Amino acid sequence: MAAVLAAGGAGWLASAARAPGPLQTAAATPPPHTAAVAAPIAAPAGIEVPAGMVYVPGGTTHIGSQTGEPAERPVTLVHVEPFLLDAGPVTVAEFRAFVEATGYVTDAERLGGGVLDLATGDWHIVPGADWRHPRGPAAPAAPGDHPVTQVSWADARAYAGWAGKRLPTEAEWEHAARGGIDRAAPYPWGDVLRDEHGRHFANTWQGAFPGPGVSDDGWILTSPVGAYGVTSLGLSDLGGNVWEWSADWFRSYAERGQPFEPTPSSEKALRGGSFLCHADICYGYRVSARSHATPESSLFNVGFRCARDLRAANSG
Repeated sequence: MAAVLAAGGAGWLASAARAPGPLQTAAATPPPHTAAVAAPIAAPAGIEVPAGMVYVPGGTTHIGSQTGEPAERPVTLVHVEPFLLDAGPVTVAEFRAFVEATGYVTDAERLGGGVLDLATGDWHIVPGADWRHPRGPAAPAAPGDHPVTQVSWADARAYAGWAGKRLPTEAEWEHAARGGIDRAAPYPWGDVLRDEHGRHFANTWQGAFPGPGVSDDGWILTSPVGAYGVTSLGLSDLGGNVWEWSADWFRSYAERGQPFEPTPSSEKALRGGSFLCHADICYGYRVSARSHATPESSLFNVGFRCARDLRAANSG
């Protein structure tokens, strides 16, 4: 993790945060946008969708962006099989159930967790910063309905295996973020960050950085899962709130399909942006945006959601 923090928090993974202190969750004015964009796509007959998951139809999708960051190029056409995806990121309460059932100990509990000091913009490994207290033992505990953070890629994979699921690939994640229909809109919910009334569609950063931040969108740090509504597929928090681990190693799209042997410095791809992202700092909440971190890294703005194959979902 030290290499990641020295590099500035996994590329442009995180560009603002709050050092340990009182959690600020003042209500936004106007409040977050909470209306669903459209009714989710129904699964075909015979496909049972477990509670908390959403059916994502298969199809072809262009992943990447010619106008985004270099890592988003070249734009690549991929085919994605139908699959199931968690409607939102895994919550603190859900991860707690896993820990209580298995006795699992996370990487952050052993190594410390990455926390950004907003006053300086510097990352630090904080002993005792873990999924229970993402900003350190002296800071407030994480609310149960917020996305779990301070979980490494290995932690996320362990939870997924316990739940009978897996992590989504980058192609699956972006296909779902594009509505399963190769939608060209820059955001999972559409073309704008706010609606006509000024209400936010996502939990992103407002205010100067470094600086204390402001809660124009309702939250400064993480927000409850689903607080900003859902996309056309019924998915929440695909943009902002927390970055999400994917199954894939981070490398150029031009290398897709080529043999790859990871090294100790290889990193896993992250998607979705977080509460730290802003267009002038870290434009990570776009559907094509990518970031990366080493698999053992645990950071206070990184979580995950799980996927499941249709066959696994209906095999009893």
